[in-house]
Amino acid sequence: MNILLTAINAKYIHSNLAVYSLRACAGEYRDAVELAEYTINNQKDYILEELYKRKPDVLCFSCYIWNIDYVTDIAREYKKLCPSVPIWVGGPEVSYEVDAFLRENPYIDGVMIGEGEDTFRELCGYYAHKRKLSDIAGIAFRKNSTGNSTSNRTSVNNAGCKADEIVFTSPRPIKNMSEIPFCYDTLDDFSNRIIYYESSRGCPFSCSYCLSSVDKTLRFRDTEIVKRELKFFIDQKVPQIKFVDRTFNCNHAHALELWRFIKANDNGVTNFHFEISADLLNQEELELISDMRPGLIQLEIGVQSTNEVTIKEIHRTMKLERLKEVVRLIQSGNNIHEHLDLIAGLPYEDYDSFGRSFDEIYELKPNQLQLGFLKVLKGSYMFEHATEYGIVYHDKPPYEVMSTKWLSFDDVIKIRRVEEMLEVYYNSGQFEITMKLMECIFDSAFEFFQELGDFYEANGYFGMSHSRIRRCEILLEFLALYLHGCDSDAMTSVGLSENHGDRDDTDFDEHAVDRDNTDFDENAIDRDNTDFDENAQIYSMIQESLIFDLYYRENCKSRPVWATDIGSFKHMTHAYCKNGKLSHVEPFHYIFPDKHTRKLDELPKYHKEPVWALFHYDMRDPLDHQALVEYVDNSKKPERFTD
Repeated sequence: MNILLTAINAKYIHSNLAVYSLRACAGEYRDAVELAEYTINNQKDYILEELYKRKPDVLCFSCYIWNIDYVTDIAREYKKLCPSVPIWVGGPEVSYEVDAFLRENPYIDGVMIGEGEDTFRELCGYYAHKRKLSDIAGIAFRKNSTGNSTSNRTSVNNAGCKADEIVFTSPRPIKNMSEIPFCYDTLDDFSNRIIYYESSRGCPFSCSYCLSSVDKTLRFRDTEIVKRELKFFIDQKVPQIKFVDRTFNCNHAHALELWRFIKANDNGVTNFHFEISADLLNQEELELISDMRPGLIQLEIGVQSTNEVTIKEIHRTMKLERLKEVVRLIQSGNNIHEHLDLIAGLPYEDYDSFGRSFDEIYELKPNQLQLGFLKVLKGSYMFEHATEYGIVYHDKPPYEVMSTKWLSFDDVIKIRRVEEMLEVYYNSGQFEITMKLMECIFDSAFEFFQELGDFYEANGYFGMSHSRIRRCEILLEFLALYLHGCDSDAMTSVGLSENHGDRDDTDFDEHAVDRDNTDFDENAIDRDNTDFDENAQIYSMIQESLIFDLYYRENCKSRPVWATDIGSFKHMTHAYCKNGKLSHVEPFHYIFPDKHTRKLDELPKYHKEPVWALFHYDMRDPLDHQALVEYVDNSKKPERFTD
């Protein structure tokens, strides 16, 4: 017998905890269970062919919102090829509205509902020994597919499916988490994979948009077992362990014990990701994590909204001011990567209200601000009350909101532009310094990203692939419009070439200098002139900050057209860049803020004599991997120089 558990992941680096756990719990049937992992980047025909070649006796799929279309399409075609092979599905995407799912997908033989470890083992026993399906708790199946059970629910005609009798067996009792065997002991290659791990199930909260609130029974895996398993990952030097516990720190003793263990056994490589409620962190926990290696853990903190009416309506428990306080305390240690989450489309949140929520959380300066859109998940409170809230959402996964009583589709479109600009210019980490300066130019971060998104839309820049330098140019185009009202003379007077692009589209060698290049005149702007436009100075500053950001990330192969001719400071390159591409020196007229200065009170002051920034690419920040930067003496000359 060959039972094939199939996972179709969102990315190659992801692992599927569910299929590994099901196989680990298969007991005496474990040797008959095989795994097949693919991604949504694979062609459906490729997956179909690969599954066909495996020749399973039973085919099972793990179903989520990101792969359900793949699963149903592949299962439909597979059934045509192998009509005698039973196809079973399980997972959160098929555990609710089961009747409708089976009616709409007649090629699916059955559904494993809810937690599947024991259910799957018994299902293996059914196919191994031809036991009765009706004796297996926690499943739904068609009677006429098996002919061995009396029905307790009958389906109706729908979408061309026969009026099969749908059998629902008794609910499956919840699983003792400490009884689940370790599921990753047979995984050979941990390199370049994110390992998903759970030390608890259920959630103490009742957020109306979340499926975790459906499971009111909060359970924990014995911490001694957890520590033993984490030690296995640590010894294997797994790059990242992502805990899928819905609120990791809801039990202080549990969280403290595991965080202490992780700190004591730090291998200098492995990173641990946790979803937490920041307002629940106590002083002991804060002191512990503040003393961890930079990059040892990262924290994802759900905020979702700062609108008090919205927070109450979605049944969310959160002390916002305490959350802000804790976020800032965590940041003060400069050792933990923070993600803060917002959701657009929640009840009582209109466009202006969401903008205020955005600005309030952006003000906290997380390493990433994740702007998501409400997903109306089957089985959630939000799903049951969608009509009441006037929520219009996509019929297809991921069931994202299109409009509500408070938010029009036009508003959603505008927020999507904000989201894309946020991803490109903030969350990417590629424009760190420039984004800090923009806060001093614009009164509202939300309005900045909105106006930038509108500029992209008006110029047809969405839907196109852009290089980093082109992203810089577009930002400068936008800023010129904002500062000068699209005055082309004002734009070109501060050094932006009318020709877009790089100085060199090929690999850039800063030791092979074109001494005839005169694109940049450092004296083109006389800042001592009383007629000098303050807006022009801001524009020039952003030109320089963008160059800083480009080199902050990597030693650029190509330079933007507005950058200083590298031949004009070759003596500095020879003096300070003796290790080749592992360093770079660049002149600026501003001392830009370091990364620990999260918010500026004012724009940097102009320095008539340039200051020199030395970028060290062999010494990077462990959290964001930006280069170490120091300011150096421009009077230093090399001991020997030859042309």
